[in-house]
Amino acid sequence: MDEESELIQPQDQSCWATLPDVCLCRVFWWLGDRDRSRAALVCRKWNQMMYSADLWRYRTITFSGRPSRVHASEVESALWYVKKFGRYLERLEVKFLNPYNAVLTKKFQVTMRGLLSCLSKSNNRLKSLSIQHLELDRLVWRNSIRSSFIRSLSFFLKKMGKHLDYLNLKGARLTVEQGCHILHSLSHLRNENVISELNIEDYFSHHLAVYSSPQFKKTMSTFHKLVSLNLNYNCISDELLENLCENASTLWTINIKCHIHDPHGQVIWGMSWAKLARQATNLKVNFYFERIMKYERLARILLQEIPVRSISLRSCYFSDPDWSMRPTLTDLLPTFRHTLQKLTFEFNNNHESLDEELHLLIISCRKLFYFKIWAFLDVSFVEQILKSQKERQCALRTLKVRIYTNRYETNEEDRTLREIYRKYRKLIDSELNYFVIAYPMM
Repeated sequence: MDEESELIQPQDQSCWATLPDVCLCRVFWWLGDRDRSRAALVCRKWNQMMYSADLWRYRTITFSGRPSRVHASEVESALWYVKKFGRYLERLEVKFLNPYNAVLTKKFQVTMRGLLSCLSKSNNRLKSLSIQHLELDRLVWRNSIRSSFIRSLSFFLKKMGKHLDYLNLKGARLTVEQGCHILHSLSHLRNENVISELNIEDYFSHHLAVYSSPQFKKTMSTFHKLVSLNLNYNCISDELLENLCENASTLWTINIKCHIHDPHGQVIWGMSWAKLARQATNLKVNFYFERIMKYERLARILLQEIPVRSISLRSCYFSDPDWSMRPTLTDLLPTFRHTLQKLTFEFNNNHESLDEELHLLIISCRKLFYFKIWAFLDVSFVEQILKSQKERQCALRTLKVRIYTNRYETNEEDRTLREIYRKYRKLIDSELNYFVIAYPMM
């Protein structure tokens, strides 16, 4: 009887009971918070797995900007788990989506105060913090609510700044004084901080000439270990570039956004960029222009001494008959033909044809591997690019084209594009991330 029991027992035992810890941890990884709680009640082994540090290293909490009971309960549940397992957190991302009124911003501020206070007491592992698109200059953020949130965040960064490696406060929309106060908290009681990746794109409100602020220059001088920096062009000055030169050995990437509503008329000397490029030998600079399309403005910003890797020029659907893109394509951008790797265009050129200029630009940029354009083009432009690719005159890996037309129907363009695809199908399938479409602009 005993021998028979011994034979039957292994067959009756569930395979889940002997599942290796690595596999079980992976199963728990894909479960939501509520399902993890239920699974933890199954047995002692599963309960222990619930407290595995690997499950709680990354966390994203999304606050809805609209009143919602369902979403409110999900946030409360997420916050409870962060407070319970917060000591394991290494990367935290917080999202607050378009708050509807001051009641919701007040609730967010109070919740974040409790969350940050809890983490500052229990956590010494946090390496990454992302709180994006707060838009603190909106009216729904009353002065008292905004001040309380800034105070809580600054206090948290004072305590956790020595651990943080990545900080993303994109879209905070602060005054220069408020923004510098928060950034300065990272180097509290020290002359430097350990941040290697900093994203302060749209961190300051529109219309602010941040480049002229001594406070901002002093604050940025405390960042000695930057590898990647995202910011707006209204922050760029000769003094900032000089500060970056002092610790340029680690700097790899600068992403610069230039918006039509941000001040961008400051004079930057080419020698400042040249010095930074010499000090930071691996530096790559990426520019993102929003509705700044005129050659005169672009030429003041895109100096030939800058090691430009990518350029994005977007005007959305705005059209200006007095504006011409041709000088930019023929005179300015070819200056960077030895370094350019990515080009993105989105503009309304209904008043001029640019197919030939674009084709010549692509051929001249020998390192270009990514090309995306939304513009008024002839369908034959796509065939020209594919032919050049086949003849090894260019080395694209991504080609994305949206061809604007002035007609409601695009049947003729669609038919021609299908024929082009069939003709170059072997090349496209083997070499290109390819997307081409005709789009009526009526």
